[in-house]
Amino acid sequence: MSRRVRRKVARRGKEKVVLPSYPEVEDEVIGSEKNEVVDWTSLPDDTVIQLMSCLNYRDRASLSSTCRTWRALGASPCLWSSLDLRAHKCDIAMAASLASRCMNLQKLRFRGAESADSIIHLQARNLRELSGDYCRKITDATLSVIVARHEALESLQLGPDFCERITSDAVKAIALCCPKLKKLRLSGIRDICGDAINALAKLCPNLTDIGFLDCLNVDEVALGNVLSVRFLSVAGTSNMKWGVVSQVWHKLPKLVGLDVSRTDVGPITISRLLTSSKSLKVLCALNCPVLEEENNISAVKSKGKLLLALFTDIFKALASLFAETTKNEKNVFLDWRNSKNKDKNLNEIMTWLEWILSHILLRTAESNPQGLDDFWLKQGAGLLLSLMQSTQEDVQERAATGLATFVVINDENASIDCGRAEAVMKDGGIRLLLDLAKSWREGLQSEAAKAIANLSVNAKVAKAVAEEGGINILAVLARSMNRLVAEEAAGGLWNLSVGEEHKGAIADAGGVKALVDLIFKWSSGGDGVLERAAGALANLAADDKCSMEVALAGGVHALVMLARSCKFEGVQEQAARALANLAAHGDSNSNNSAVGQEAGALEALVQLTRSPHEGVR
Repeated sequence: MSRRVRRKVARRGKEKVVLPSYPEVEDEVIGSEKNEVVDWTSLPDDTVIQLMSCLNYRDRASLSSTCRTWRALGASPCLWSSLDLRAHKCDIAMAASLASRCMNLQKLRFRGAESADSIIHLQARNLRELSGDYCRKITDATLSVIVARHEALESLQLGPDFCERITSDAVKAIALCCPKLKKLRLSGIRDICGDAINALAKLCPNLTDIGFLDCLNVDEVALGNVLSVRFLSVAGTSNMKWGVVSQVWHKLPKLVGLDVSRTDVGPITISRLLTSSKSLKVLCALNCPVLEEENNISAVKSKGKLLLALFTDIFKALASLFAETTKNEKNVFLDWRNSKNKDKNLNEIMTWLEWILSHILLRTAESNPQGLDDFWLKQGAGLLLSLMQSTQEDVQERAATGLATFVVINDENASIDCGRAEAVMKDGGIRLLLDLAKSWREGLQSEAAKAIANLSVNAKVAKAVAEEGGINILAVLARSMNRLVAEEAAGGLWNLSVGEEHKGAIADAGGVKALVDLIFKWSSGGDGVLERAAGALANLAADDKCSMEVALAGGVHALVMLARSCKFEGVQEQAARALANLAAHGDSNSNNSAVGQEAGALEALVQLTRSPHEGVR
């Protein structure tokens, strides 16, 4: 779904700059305190629980394994109200082992069909919120069983990738089994028929937020029967009958926010909805080609209501929602989050807008339509940076992924839009991304590292990343036990290692050892992380001093192992390039003989010369 930039070749240069190290805790400790024995078990229970709440699941489990007292505290219900399984392979056995701690689980995030099949074995009967991605293989049967076992569900979200095997039958099952449902967002369903939508209208009286995104067909008349709906999105949905929409939806008595972005809606429908609906306050219509045709813009009548489109000033429009005009309209989201505003309706609108805008901007960045440069530079980059500061974790992740994606022009030849990358840098985006990368939430770490990696292809941004302490942060993330986090961090070091001035800083931060360790840690089943680690080591090996670091860290053995055993051509190419760079220093160091003396090295390299892949040869 998201795009990553790959760097292939390091440029050789002369000048080297030693960068300031990332701030660490001061070393000065009073002598008497150095030798003092600390009894960690004497900490109050509340303190230990608070400490555990700041850790990821893996570290929390490690802490719980130290003694019986902390094991009991680690099972405290307040630590198990929310669970994110996306980074883990959750099969039935794993789910069963977690079941005893999930009695009070209220929020669950998962990834893929196998995890979906295992959800019922968590026995989380009190589950309130369920969110899943990579749902292409999830079937009606699986989803029907899930909702049947979790009747207390109030929020169900599947996407943003397409739910290709889910049909209207599963939507009916949701309506039958989840009478408390308040939010339903599904992506990529082929057909959502009138019977399914009418079942939702009849059996889910509290359903206020509906998103049928990127669907092929949705029954417009039936949606007009969901009288409880306040927020509705059909973004990216095809085959909409806009004449029916304009005649029916304006009658929805509670409709406050409507999203028709990335559709073929025209100005007549937009004007009719804005002028006829008594309750509608915000209408999102971003990236709608028919609406954005020059001769149609002037035909839109908003009647004082908010229309968010590519041709409107989105920040200014959002600022108009507030009685007190913000001093800087670009800070409208930040000012809202920091305000003491107790207006429940306004808070719900802004929360919904954060989610909708993050989804629209990511989808638009992925499709990369022509003619949006001006929008991205003037509004899009600023919106993504604002959304990265949201209190909604999924909004933060999508915004970071959007930043990683919208700068990319061509995935394969490491081409990015310099103007867009520098716009992110000028608006303080590097500091924001690095702060997200330091989050304990591994999903945020992964997406932030991906954005840093792509942006660092630009030399100016790479310099800013280094100056802000980004190299140290990426080196730490490269040691993560989470493969996705380690992979993106290795990608960031790969791109940063292109610059001669950054090679020494990467070595000083322990990046060389971290990259070598990655190869041993993920030697099987991690082609992406292996290619990035080998690519970064290849760039670093082009430097005489760093090449010695690579050899001392066991890099020769690791790279030969990849050349001999890995079948993925991208990994083979980078491993061979790294070995070539290690051996290229001649008499300046002994790496060339070290490569030749490594068992199996020459045989592996000779074998690779017969590869059908030109880059490997």
